[in-house]
Amino acid sequence: MLTQSPATTAPVIAPTPRVLPGHDIWDTWPVQEENGATTVVDGAELWMVLSAPATGHPDDRHDHARIRLLARTADRWHDLGNAFPDGASPGSREWSGSAVHRPDGSVSVFYTAAGRRGERRRTFHQQVVEARPRLDTTGSTPHLAGEARHRVLVHPTTPYLPADDLEGGPGRIRAFRDPGWFRDPADGHEYLLIAASVPGRDHFTGAVALARSTPTGWALLSPLVTADGVSHELERPHVVVHHGRYYLFFCTNRQVFPRADITPTGLYGFVAPSLTGPYEALNGSGLVIQNPPAQPDQAYAWLVLPDLRVESFVDYLPGPAASARDRFGGTAAPTLTLVLHETTTTLAAADRNDDARQERPQLGSTTF
Repeated sequence: MLTQSPATTAPVIAPTPRVLPGHDIWDTWPVQEENGATTVVDGAELWMVLSAPATGHPDDRHDHARIRLLARTADRWHDLGNAFPDGASPGSREWSGSAVHRPDGSVSVFYTAAGRRGERRRTFHQQVVEARPRLDTTGSTPHLAGEARHRVLVHPTTPYLPADDLEGGPGRIRAFRDPGWFRDPADGHEYLLIAASVPGRDHFTGAVALARSTPTGWALLSPLVTADGVSHELERPHVVVHHGRYYLFFCTNRQVFPRADITPTGLYGFVAPSLTGPYEALNGSGLVIQNPPAQPDQAYAWLVLPDLRVESFVDYLPGPAASARDRFGGTAAPTLTLVLHETTTTLAAADRNDDARQERPQLGSTTF
């Protein structure tokens, strides 16, 4: 049974200053070392975000998204510019992914190339791509240098559906995106977790695909989780290993559930003894973090780091303003901290929303 509880309900977010004045930012991810730690240069963490000029309706930002490099210190973010030169991507815009700092000084940037380069009409074609520029730290600010090849790594094949919609919008298109890099400590191999779609009772259903690196490329494996009849999208999948258990997380929006009025936007998760499962829903339902009922759309795109910090962005806040632009946050949300204990999770005590009601059944069965 899915219930609202202080243990899984984020605190209310107040209006928050923008990280990049003049730009919306959303989905964030760190540049990682191969051991999972966040890359640090001159005392600052390196991060990537999606960004677009803060104009027009906020939902249209996806049509102009670029990956941006940021440096993060304890008290502020520093803009380091676009990660790639104009026109480098095989897509018409750049969507979410992950990044790994390699021993040779390069950075593997795994991301989603959305649409096609040079297309006259926007499409929702999605490709999982890697670019491997060099991280240059010799100047006053770090940046990604050199001309890097952007290569498509893996294509969706059965049971996964192609993500090639010509029309659509959030929650209404098939997925093959958000590649999340992971090195399994059990076998040392590199994997990508991918938000995917498989055939379902309602045209398509959300799934978490898994791909494994091989000497000849990336091999697509069976889904880790599917959500037939429950959700169209399992976005930004990633895995954290904690005390020998594999914690699989992804986020999904209430608008892509069959009942948007009773199922919260949130971070969901499963746990298993190994990367390939079998997976068990955390907290009995899979719900790990939800937005507070008073602000059901306040944050999205949660990402759990190996140290159990949780990052997200400020989405829509309530208020008297009539326009979506005035209500859209478009900036980094306050960091939360997750506590994991076998098959249960809670937010750290300082992060809990104690105003959330503890007994309010919301969904009879959420097995994903």
